[in-house]
Amino acid sequence: MERFTGGRVPMLAAAAVGAVGLAVTGWGFAVDTRRAFFGYLFAFAYWAGLGVASLVLLGTWQASKARWPVVLRRMLETMAGTLPLFAVLFVPLLAGASHLYPWMDPHLALPERELKKLEHKRAFLNLPFWAVRSAVYFGVWIAASELLLRWSRKQDETGELRLTKWQRWLGAGALPVVGLAMSFASLDWLMSLEPLFVSTVYGLYWFAGAFVGVVAMLTLATTLARGPNLYGELVNDSHRASLGKFLLAFSVFWAYMAYSQFFLIWIADLPHEVPWYILRARGAWEPVALFIVNARFTVPFLVLLSRPFKRHRRTLGVMAGWLLLGHVVDTWWLVIPVVSPGEVRVHWADVSAWLGVGGAAVAFTLWRLRGYATVPVGDPYLHESLGYDE
Repeated sequence: MERFTGGRVPMLAAAAVGAVGLAVTGWGFAVDTRRAFFGYLFAFAYWAGLGVASLVLLGTWQASKARWPVVLRRMLETMAGTLPLFAVLFVPLLAGASHLYPWMDPHLALPERELKKLEHKRAFLNLPFWAVRSAVYFGVWIAASELLLRWSRKQDETGELRLTKWQRWLGAGALPVVGLAMSFASLDWLMSLEPLFVSTVYGLYWFAGAFVGVVAMLTLATTLARGPNLYGELVNDSHRASLGKFLLAFSVFWAYMAYSQFFLIWIADLPHEVPWYILRARGAWEPVALFIVNARFTVPFLVLLSRPFKRHRRTLGVMAGWLLLGHVVDTWWLVIPVVSPGEVRVHWADVSAWLGVGGAAVAFTLWRLRGYATVPVGDPYLHESLGYDE
């Protein structure tokens, strides 16, 4: 397979969408500051979560010495290679943190008992430490993703077997650190929107949702990657069936995490935990919560139980798109009720930020993919992957 030199038109189109979306969101920071920052946080959490989950999936494949997904790996490596972009896109959140996080407000209107609880968290929830932790998260993610991508590309030219060993060692060694950083990032960026809320399952909930999202994104990209020098032409029904199994398994895992968090909070009935669900599962937000359960679990569970559906390219592509939609609504549901309690309304800044961050991410992915083979042609197990038969 030759190097990929196409994709220029979709890359420029995505870049244009991203530029316009970010410009509109930037205008929103000036005219409707707090709401625009919440829209930006929702968009950032969605797309950055997919980037980090790409790295987790890549590390898992390397650590497990999986051979069947080698033909899919370059796209996943490139998706994880967007993390430096998200480090740059994090800067607006750092600048607008005071509009998002109530723990930064020294004059917060809360009962004295809750203020005391919040005061106990000051050592952890303060802007300098929050910013340092975020820098550490990005440092870990970027170092791991860049090394994996660099060694894989180098192997395209040299075919050195030791590079396969290095990737496997790094995948296995980095996986716990990358996962912990992702879990702590969810607490810092999302859960601390409501600083008195405590959930030990929150990080796993966000991870499970993003993991389903990245498998869906990889499935959709594989479905669309058809043409000269694109890896989608090399993918067979068995690869699609295995991706469908991943989607089914981790949709169930997401449901398990969602139920575990809900059940533990319901049975404990603690006053600092229950309001989180009352805000999101009562009144106007109740239909949204029900939609998420059906979009992320009921529908994919019923569809993906079918073996023929998992092997069918278009059906699996549609299911992947549906799961990505469910992940959009789920991420929105985690963030927006804080700034819009009792009212379900899509703000224009939510749309512009999602398109802006997403357009930039897609354009960056295509830019990093161009000039290289879309499959790791130097990997010693590529031939075995191309002949994969489940």
